[in-house]
Amino acid sequence: MPVRTKRSRVAIVAGGVAGAAVLGGLVLGTTAQAGPATTAGLRLTSLPSANTKTPNVPVQNALSVELAQIVAAQGSNRLENAIPSVPYYGYDGDSANLLPAPGDVQSTTHNVEATKTEPDKNTYLRLTGQHGADPSYDYGTHFLFQGHEVGKPGYITRINLDADAAHRVTLLATTDVAGNALPNIDGSTWDPWAKRLLFTAELGANGGVWQATPDIGSQVEDISSVLGRGGYEGIQNDSAGNLWVIEDSGGTTIPGKFTKLPNSFLYRFVPVDKTDLTKGGKLQALQVISAGTGQPITFQPIDAAHPDGNAFSQDTKDLHTYGKTFDTHWVTIHDTATDASGLAFNANAAAKQAGATPFKRPENGQFRPGTDFREFYFDETGDTDARSVANAEYGGWGSVLKFTQTNPTADNGTLSLFYKGDQAHTGFDNVAFFDRNHVAFVEDAGDTLHTQRNALDSGYLLDVWHNYADGVQPLRFLAEGRDPSATLDSGLGSVSGSGFQNEGDNEITGIHVSDGDPGKHGILGDRVPDAFTNGWRVFYTAQHGDNVTWEIVRPESKR
Repeated sequence: MPVRTKRSRVAIVAGGVAGAAVLGGLVLGTTAQAGPATTAGLRLTSLPSANTKTPNVPVQNALSVELAQIVAAQGSNRLENAIPSVPYYGYDGDSANLLPAPGDVQSTTHNVEATKTEPDKNTYLRLTGQHGADPSYDYGTHFLFQGHEVGKPGYITRINLDADAAHRVTLLATTDVAGNALPNIDGSTWDPWAKRLLFTAELGANGGVWQATPDIGSQVEDISSVLGRGGYEGIQNDSAGNLWVIEDSGGTTIPGKFTKLPNSFLYRFVPVDKTDLTKGGKLQALQVISAGTGQPITFQPIDAAHPDGNAFSQDTKDLHTYGKTFDTHWVTIHDTATDASGLAFNANAAAKQAGATPFKRPENGQFRPGTDFREFYFDETGDTDARSVANAEYGGWGSVLKFTQTNPTADNGTLSLFYKGDQAHTGFDNVAFFDRNHVAFVEDAGDTLHTQRNALDSGYLLDVWHNYADGVQPLRFLAEGRDPSATLDSGLGSVSGSGFQNEGDNEITGIHVSDGDPGKHGILGDRVPDAFTNGWRVFYTAQHGDNVTWEIVRPESKR
């Protein structure tokens, strides 16, 4: 049933003040609040605050009053072609119980409920001729694909949006063409030239990129020999057929400062043949030039001379300061034409060796529609800890960065801070443009920070024309709740030494706006979206807990 919020009686106007919460002397959520986002097809009212985290109390998701949401699939949907190790959309087969049985006791040798597999990034496509487990069933033409971030084995699912309950979710693959188990998967996209789904694994030296066909019995190939191993998450095409890959590899935590070193890179892969990625190409990493020294900003490990690495350097501070613009350059870190072919390589190590610039856990990015792939916005998750010494000035709360080039194949460009996070707006993860000028970023702040700020995750719309240095904050269109399953998991996980394996929150992931076009004009950023109308659909997943994948809609009465 659609979930809607009551209209707030708080006036939402530029310069108005949202409610505040106080924890340990820190004021949370007191911000100048942006007014409604208004374009020809988009007008949304901002929610005044995030949902609070209350032990043992579930809370409903809240959306802008103009919106509602419907379930596309949830973790307890049984797969139409279930196997013992993967029986459900969002649960492994390591327990028959999806919730603890009365009287059952969690221990390090016994889990009271099955492992929740956490479906992640969504990719929506309109395809014909797709099949499922039932050869006599018409599966329709509208599909939503995702990899799963947790559990054994890793796997790929397809939600059949036109299908009934019995045929709703299809298991596509658990192994690659060589018979190897798939890894846990984070990011996904569709490559219209290769005609393959691309999936990323955020597993450091064991991560990488896998390509897959979209039908049942999917043929999955590990292509990390050309794209490298790394903590890859976000992945997008540009109009030239290049792949942009964003790495989320948390750096070393500085003892006593709750601050991670900048340790992750932005990559661009230039294929030899964009219709066949296995033929190789060049992997490049972004290098940013210091505004102070004119030299590249590079990785600095912790050593005797630099006990904090470069976590508190002037360059790190400058990168997180409004009004500063940096020159950039792409540096080639691997070329299959000259480097050892057929062997996977460590992209993170190669980027450091080549003098590329590390960031504070970037996770996802997207091209701004209508710019001919000249503007790219990507986020930094930051440290997601209220105790981080880096929070005030050095990117601890994360950020959104704007990267500009004259065209997507250019070697040089510029980088600037678009939005600087704070305790109430941090942990940005997935991203999607709702229209030409409004970009959504959703939080994965983590349960530690949820407790510290007494606030769950939110989804925000930012206006690309606004200068957020003025203190006005983005529009909150989604205040994520916490379902009963996640609430129960939070309590189980709080028992020290119990070995409980499931997370106790509902992270927002997989925010996705697409009309499903599988051709080259369907690349995210090619055409201007019209969210909720004219075939443009909006999806996200409330990861953990019940693992519900939602479609956000605009009810007829609100259009």
